[in-house]
Amino acid sequence: MISIIDTHAHIDQLEDLPGALARAHEAGVSDIMAMSVDLDSMQKLLVISNQYQQPKIHLCLGVHPGMVKPESQQSAYDFMRANIKSASAIGETGLDYWYKWVRKDEVERQKQKDSLSFHLSLAREFNLPIVIHSRGAWRDCLSMSLESGHKRVLFHWYSGPVDILDQILEAGFYVSTSPSVAYSPESQKAMAHASINRILVETDSPVNYRNGEKTFMAEPKDVVRTWKALAQLKNLNEEEVLSQVNINAKTFFGI
Repeated sequence: MISIIDTHAHIDQLEDLPGALARAHEAGVSDIMAMSVDLDSMQKLLVISNQYQQPKIHLCLGVHPGMVKPESQQSAYDFMRANIKSASAIGETGLDYWYKWVRKDEVERQKQKDSLSFHLSLAREFNLPIVIHSRGAWRDCLSMSLESGHKRVLFHWYSGPVDILDQILEAGFYVSTSPSVAYSPESQKAMAHASINRILVETDSPVNYRNGEKTFMAEPKDVVRTWKALAQLKNLNEEEVLSQVNINAKTFFGI
C-alpha cells in the first residue's frame, strides 16, 4: 500500500466530499493540504478539517488573488488571525495577471499585491509555510517573497519561465506540479528542469485535466497520476520519486 500526500486541493468545492475522501484513502493518500480561497471557504474548511480523520486534512488559510475584494478582506484577515493556531499553512495566496480585469489595470494588481504582502507578513510572523499562486506574475511573486525575508515558500503548480524557476530554487523555495505534468509543455519544461528534491505533487482539485483525448475532473486520489507522470517525465524509479516527494512535503509543511 502506497502513502502519498496531496499538497494542494480545494476539498470544500468537491461535490461528493465523503466519497472523494474515501477514494483518496483507498488510493493511499495519507494527507491533504486543504487550501482556502476566501472567508467562506476558510470557515467551511475549519469544520471539515475537524470532521474527517482519513486522510488527515491540514487547514490552509488564505485569500486567492482572484477573490481579493476590499469589502471583505478585513473580515478574512481577522478570521485568519483568530484561527491561526489551527492552520498548517498560509494559502492559497499570490498574484494572477491573467484575469481580464487585472491584465491592464494597475489598481487591481495593487490590490492583489497588498493581499499577498499581508499573507507573507502573517506567514513570517507565525513561521508558517506559504503557498503562492503566481500565474502570469511569476517574477513579481518571487520578488515579493524575497523581499519579505520568509523562507518557507511554495510556488504551486509552477509552469513559468525556467530563469525565474532557477531563482526560486536558489532561494531555497519549493515548486509543485499537478496532473498537467502528463501533457502540458509548460509544466513538463519546468518540472524537467527542477530538482526532484524541491518538487511537491498536488491535484488542485476539483480541476479538469486531459487524459488522452478525454478529460477528467480531479479529486485528491488523482495525486497518484501526478506522481506517476512526474516519475515518467524525470525518467526515475516511481518508488524513489514517491519517497522523495513525500519527504519534500513533510519537510516543507512540517507534517
